[in-house]
Amino acid sequence: MIAERSYRRAATRALLLLWGVFWLAMIVVEMQDSLLRHEGVHWWEPIVWQGSSMLMATLWLMLGRRFDARWEAYLHRPWYWVWLHLRWFPVIALTFIPAIYLIRDGVYALADMTYVHERWGFIIVYESVKLALFGGLWIAVIFGLDTFAQLRSERERLLVMQKALAEAQLRQLQSQLRPHFLFNALNTISSLMHVDPERADRLLVRLGDLLRASLQIDRGEQAQLGEELKVLEMYALVMQERFVDRVQLSWDVDPQTLEGAVPSLLLQPLLENAFRHGVETANAAVVISVRSRRVGDELHFLIANTGSLTTDARPGGIGLRNCRERLRLIHGERAGVTLTQVGEEVHARVVLPWREFEKGAA
Repeated sequence: MIAERSYRRAATRALLLLWGVFWLAMIVVEMQDSLLRHEGVHWWEPIVWQGSSMLMATLWLMLGRRFDARWEAYLHRPWYWVWLHLRWFPVIALTFIPAIYLIRDGVYALADMTYVHERWGFIIVYESVKLALFGGLWIAVIFGLDTFAQLRSERERLLVMQKALAEAQLRQLQSQLRPHFLFNALNTISSLMHVDPERADRLLVRLGDLLRASLQIDRGEQAQLGEELKVLEMYALVMQERFVDRVQLSWDVDPQTLEGAVPSLLLQPLLENAFRHGVETANAAVVISVRSRRVGDELHFLIANTGSLTTDARPGGIGLRNCRERLRLIHGERAGVTLTQVGEEVHARVVLPWREFEKGAA
């Protein structure tokens, strides 16, 4: 509603600007024509002639703008909207023509002069035709400005609705990710509970630290990459505790990328996949590499693990599905997640537009 009023005020300001320029041009043209072609005409007379017309036209314009707010609902029916304006033409003509000549007669009388004009029959026809032409022009201008303002207002409402829908979808996706992560972590601890209680206890402590760190971070739509990596490292410690001597992690993070903005909890499912499909199913030790780079106006993030892209690891799991869906909702076609086999490594690559994280903007 606020945006709608704002666009209408902007349309009114544009109309008044055009209105002022139009009448200034009319007065200048009238002065040039009268002073150059007619002898004995005082400089102020063209101003009175056009000024009286401008005064009455402005009064009718102001009155009409009060009704335009009621008629906005019919802008999608142009001919009916025009009819709502044109039906007032007889009333406008009957008041406009006598009024401007009364004003001119009054001003001339104050100057001890007589305003001489054509016969009334000619004047009525001439002024009516001129009024119809200029009135039609301004009806078209008003229709264009009001239609543009309404379209902008409707587009604003549509964007607000789309944003609200996207935020609701993002909250749903995030609510799916948290239980998914907790289930995987608790399942890891459960697998060690009876075979190695000491390691299970260490895992519980690290999981507690991980959850505490996660809760301390403001989980808005966007998060700072540096903060996300802290949680990612703590998750990696939990998983390394389980897969002792079976996994080696390397971190190659460009410091310039730490201030970048990424969707919160976007990267964790990718690292989970590397452990689940890379480490759990492998007989030999697995190397997992985490890398980040800024390439032009893009942020590139890569999680690579040695091994093969098995059928189970192909796109389709809840983690990858949610990553793709969240990126689509936030960045559209400008971002994406790919899972590919590159030599002896499986690469999970995230590409998204570079944007520096701003606190409070998430």
